[in-house]
Amino acid sequence: MNVSGDLLLFDFSAPESFESWGSIDDQVMGGVSQSQFAQSGSGVAVFSGSISFEHHGGFASVRTAPGSYDLSAYSGLEMHLHGDGKRYKLSLTTDPRFESVTYRAPFDTKMGKWVTVRIPFDHFQPTFRGQIVPDAPPLDPGSIRTFGFLISDRQEGAFRLEVKWIKAYSD
Repeated sequence: MNVSGDLLLFDFSAPESFESWGSIDDQVMGGVSQSQFAQSGSGVAVFSGSISFEHHGGFASVRTAPGSYDLSAYSGLEMHLHGDGKRYKLSLTTDPRFESVTYRAPFDTKMGKWVTVRIPFDHFQPTFRGQIVPDAPPLDPGSIRTFGFLISDRQEGAFRLEVKWIKAYSD
């Protein structure tokens, strides 16, 4: 069953929207990439940092602490973004454990332009440590525990993604 209208999940003009977000970079496996997720003076979230391939690194990510989101009445997620021309991934988990399957969907940004990106729930692929998990069940939007952003895929150097809001949408 779909509902009419959208559900605002994160409004990054509000300081409380940042309280549950934290960085998880390739430093967890010996790399030296780094990132941060902070509110800018213009009321948006900024996911920024630098990707390095040193020590077999190459990714940076941020995600929320585990919560409970039942988005089964919605079709997908919509975000208003200002990018740097790089490709990012939106990540969702349905398991509260740190080491679990992560559902990811890539999206491209346009250098210096604000865009609104819609990602249907059925576009999220199950992954574990960056590898597709072919026998994992599809994403269950009724059991979402965390939200996150990831940059990887051999994109060395500085990055910057600004996010105004994230909503659940229904068709």
